[in-house]
Amino acid sequence: MDALDLARWQFGITTVYHFVFVPITIGMSALVAGLQTAWVRTGKEHYLRATKFWGKLFLINFAIGVVTGIVQEFQFGMNWSAYSRFVGDVFGAPLAIEGLLAFFLESTFLGLWIFGWDRLPRRLHLATIWLASFGTILSAYFILAANSWMQHPVGYAYNPETGRAELHSIGALLTNSTTLVTFPHTITACFLTAGAVLLAVSAWHLRKGNQEHIFRPSLKLGAWVVLIAGVGVLITGDLQARVMTEQQPMKMAAAEALYTTAEPASFSLFTIGSLDGREEVASVRIPSLLSFMATGSPSGEVEGINNIEQQYETKYGAGDYTPYVPVTYWSFRLMIGFGGLAMLVALATLWYTRGGRTPRSRLLWLAAIAAVGMPLLANSFGWIFTEMGRQPWTVFGLFRTADSVSPSVSTAEAATSVIVLTLLYGVLAVIEVGLFLKYARAGAPPVTAPDPDAADRPLAFAY
Repeated sequence: MDALDLARWQFGITTVYHFVFVPITIGMSALVAGLQTAWVRTGKEHYLRATKFWGKLFLINFAIGVVTGIVQEFQFGMNWSAYSRFVGDVFGAPLAIEGLLAFFLESTFLGLWIFGWDRLPRRLHLATIWLASFGTILSAYFILAANSWMQHPVGYAYNPETGRAELHSIGALLTNSTTLVTFPHTITACFLTAGAVLLAVSAWHLRKGNQEHIFRPSLKLGAWVVLIAGVGVLITGDLQARVMTEQQPMKMAAAEALYTTAEPASFSLFTIGSLDGREEVASVRIPSLLSFMATGSPSGEVEGINNIEQQYETKYGAGDYTPYVPVTYWSFRLMIGFGGLAMLVALATLWYTRGGRTPRSRLLWLAAIAAVGMPLLANSFGWIFTEMGRQPWTVFGLFRTADSVSPSVSTAEAATSVIVLTLLYGVLAVIEVGLFLKYARAGAPPVTAPDPDAADRPLAFAY
């Protein structure tokens, strides 16, 4: 491996690792806010206990997520200095707004929520968690706007004297059509992930007969969120696929391992290809489905890899513009497969717990507990597909990955940073999993309803 390969591996490891925490944080902040709203409106103690229990798990996840996100900032300057120089003028605006507005909103009101128990009036304290949740969603929008610019550059001009892309319209960047379809797809996936966390932890407690009055409602809430968010993911994913086919036809063709233009095009459920991924040996297909996914018409034309490769060579010059097909093909299917599997488990859970029933099937409980990992895997494969399918570009059509790496970083230095960061992330994983399991197993502690009149009580960490 050379420095470029190591830099790509490091970026992949850190990004996928960081994105384990992001969807849980975004989804759980809103679910915790919803549970607290239920307590404020009804005054029922089990809602308050559920708010405290899930709020604690949410805070553990948030803290580790912030730490892992900071590493990515260092990485751009360390391994990707040429890329940072090229996109710096464009990325400055959305990332600055994200830091100064969204993250400030998120962290400030989350702090008020943590220390505001017993100190703030109930409704004002409730508003703090909703504002913190709004901040997490707003933060996601600006991050996705920056990433979408890499997928579909808009609102810029290339300056040949400086060799940089320069932002001309922040409005065009923030209303990029790629952002508008990616944002709802990502947010619904976040809710699906958080719902699976509630489903899995609640299933573990119910299987042991712990605190049924708290975890049965949480189980139902988690399962319904997984189902509803899952439908949202399917709808928004379909919209995203059509925009992607229009803007990055090579990515869609690689996702299907479609080498020859087809009209109509079938969807491959399973394909065995040659070792280099360039030839199909055998496959199982659904007729016309790919045409519908890509164009909205069951008879629509979908361009193949060979045709697009020739077009790109004519437009961008000689080179290899085909991403590694096996990775894009399987990551696309694993993304859909794990998301769909989580929805099936949620549906089965709701069916077997209807009318106050308690399932006897050990397999169902184990599937519900395992559901926590399904959306996380789907999210990870979704990111791998999105980023690998864009290769060989970091900024599609403008800047290649091979030109983006830092010229002054040696292979040994890149290897050292990969090893150090991987070990560091391993330690963080042990801490995260240890804390999460410790407090998840402890169950919901007994609580005393906060007294809004106890204004003179000294500040203390609520948990």
